[in-house]
Amino acid sequence: MAQPIQEAYMQLPVVTRAYVTVCCLTTLASQLEIVNPLQLYFSPDRIFREKQVWRLLTNFVYFGNININFIFHMFFLVRYCRSLEEGSFRGRSADFVWMMLFGATLMTVVACFLHVYFLGSALTFMFVYVWSKRNPAVRMSFFHLFTLYAPFFPWLLLGLSLLLGHDPIADIIGIVVGHVYYFLEDVFALPRNRGGLGGPRVLKAPAFVEALFRTHHDIDAAPLEERPGGFQWGAAGPQQQQQQQQKQQ
Repeated sequence: MAQPIQEAYMQLPVVTRAYVTVCCLTTLASQLEIVNPLQLYFSPDRIFREKQVWRLLTNFVYFGNININFIFHMFFLVRYCRSLEEGSFRGRSADFVWMMLFGATLMTVVACFLHVYFLGSALTFMFVYVWSKRNPAVRMSFFHLFTLYAPFFPWLLLGLSLLLGHDPIADIIGIVVGHVYYFLEDVFALPRNRGGLGGPRVLKAPAFVEALFRTHHDIDAAPLEERPGGFQWGAAGPQQQQQQQQKQQ
């Protein structure tokens, strides 16, 4: 049992593996009462007045106690973080990290006004939203009850969150920030001859970030216009997706 889990863990791409590891270790430390969640939440007053700058990061890696809610969060985080990193960000780990930093920064600014204390769920929703926009033709089966196209999936999750009585603010923040990133990267910066606005690519990772991730794996990187879907939860396989797209054409 341990061997398959270890193999699956080691097969995760580097950024996804690092983020999921920190999230799990933080939750485990809280469960074992090594750290107190009150030391982790986002608080502008404590950050600026008491210099507790670690709160800028820890609020993104704490998902509550180990329970069914935590398991679902980790499932979606692993699935869509990995899908993006191995799909449209294949060979571009620097751009993927830069997307995360952009999203986290914008979420932090918004949280100052909406009094949101933990933003891990918002970042997960951002991953789901960006993936769904880059895979519009993918059909997904929701527990074999009905099927829907990927762009509707974030809204389905938001509706379920409301039905379960959860506070949707963090999820809405993730969708909004995800759309901002999608617009700037996939609409504004897209050439006019491909349906975009032809603007400059303002969210390209700076050179110092690219230098951190420059490895031999980047040699065969896919061009920016290729947006493969990666591993889709509840979606059809690659051959079925291709058949679906041919039928639509």
